[in-house]
Amino acid sequence: MKKATLNQWIKCSAITVLYLLFLVWVQSWWGLIVVPFIFDAYITKKVPWSFWRNSKNVAFRSVMSWVDAIVFALVAVYFVNIYIFQNYQIPSSSLEKSLLVGDFLYVSKMSYGPRVPNTPLSMPLAQHTLPILNCKSYIEWPQWSYKRVKGFGKVKHNDIVVFNFPAGDTVAVNYQQTDFYSLAYQEGQHVYPKPINMDSLSRKEQQEVYDLYYAAGRNAILTNPREYGEVVYRPVDRRENYVKRCLGLPGDTLKIVNRQVYINNKISTNPEEVQFNYFVQTTGPYIPEDMLRELGISKDDQMMMSNNSGWETEFIQMGLDGRNAQGVLNPIYDLPLTKKMYDTFTNNKKLIHKMVNEPDEYSGKLYPQNLYNKWNRNNYGPIWIPAKGATITLTADNLPIYERCIHVYEGNKLETKDNTIYINGVKTDKYTFKMDYYWMMGDNRDKSADSRYWGFVPEDHVVGKPIVVWLSLDKDRGWFDGKIRWNRIFKWVH
Repeated sequence: MKKATLNQWIKCSAITVLYLLFLVWVQSWWGLIVVPFIFDAYITKKVPWSFWRNSKNVAFRSVMSWVDAIVFALVAVYFVNIYIFQNYQIPSSSLEKSLLVGDFLYVSKMSYGPRVPNTPLSMPLAQHTLPILNCKSYIEWPQWSYKRVKGFGKVKHNDIVVFNFPAGDTVAVNYQQTDFYSLAYQEGQHVYPKPINMDSLSRKEQQEVYDLYYAAGRNAILTNPREYGEVVYRPVDRRENYVKRCLGLPGDTLKIVNRQVYINNKISTNPEEVQFNYFVQTTGPYIPEDMLRELGISKDDQMMMSNNSGWETEFIQMGLDGRNAQGVLNPIYDLPLTKKMYDTFTNNKKLIHKMVNEPDEYSGKLYPQNLYNKWNRNNYGPIWIPAKGATITLTADNLPIYERCIHVYEGNKLETKDNTIYINGVKTDKYTFKMDYYWMMGDNRDKSADSRYWGFVPEDHVVGKPIVVWLSLDKDRGWFDGKIRWNRIFKWVH
């Protein structure tokens, strides 16, 4: 200590104060064990932190200097990713045209307050799997309970939010794009045929049908690892990152009527460039590639429907009956369109014969998977979004909606015996929620796997808020053909 210079004391004091302020912010006093090491690194120097600098072996010093730099960088990136911001790439078209496939975003952890990690021992920049090695990027022990430190604000209506995929707790690794629960119900229906008339069954009988589906599907997945792969469980912070727009806040009642979202019986303002899917039939020619490109319809979103002869009767019933001289139906596309795109096609009478909304049959099974109803993606609900501290009465009609919140997200033991509900072994028909929940949807409404399909987003799954697009690459174009979308670089996310 006698050899420590004034400069060392100043550096040590500054670093210690900053570190202590950080501990106050994250409210983690375990971090105090690091303070003696900071003091030693600057003042006492009992631990030979830089022993390699005194080595006479030039190669060893060179290698260790790189190791030292890499370790420092990884530690810095680790803390920056957790508490300040992280990079995120838009993988799908669910938010187009607000955010595009190939957009690279800075996601602010400070906007809603950063979470203390559930799995603190992990490799930076890898969500759950290390590339090349194909193994877990984190160590499962220790696992910390959910805690969020103070940020700049809270999630608001119409915020674009990055969050961990709630239904990603259980994953069949060969089917990672389909949540395990939807996959189980889907596979279960191959074993048990669906009753001809579900309306004729009682609520209890309907529930028994869905229980059979899930049990059979789950068993099929677990007993066939060659097809489905290993079934793994992932902690909250290691589940896939999704990005959607928040339409419903805790305590809101949401419903969708003829595509329009209502919050608490009031119309929710649609994003400026919200998209819906339409069947578009031409007067004969194909839509020029340059036109589709200029409108911003990616190749992945250009689906040709008239090649499917099985749909011909349905097409004619919709009025898509334009035919060429040989009696063959003119080209029919299934395309996501904004209002501006829709108007462009409508005004092009020489090219476009007719456009109709994509049928509701394209919806697929919606959330909750184990509740029989007649909802579809364009007519859904009403559904109440749980709020922390709110108490509800549980019934046969709403239990399927909230059972994941009660059992999976909030960690209670939930059982139903003889039409009676037991939570943690106690008979009850009431439940008080421990967390806030959110309802997330994509702006590309008919091509978005969102809360309509997998339900609520718990507050402990919220990652952060996209702030700015720092790079945007169009995967349909080459490097010398407009691959870099220059007009989107450093574009603020609204």
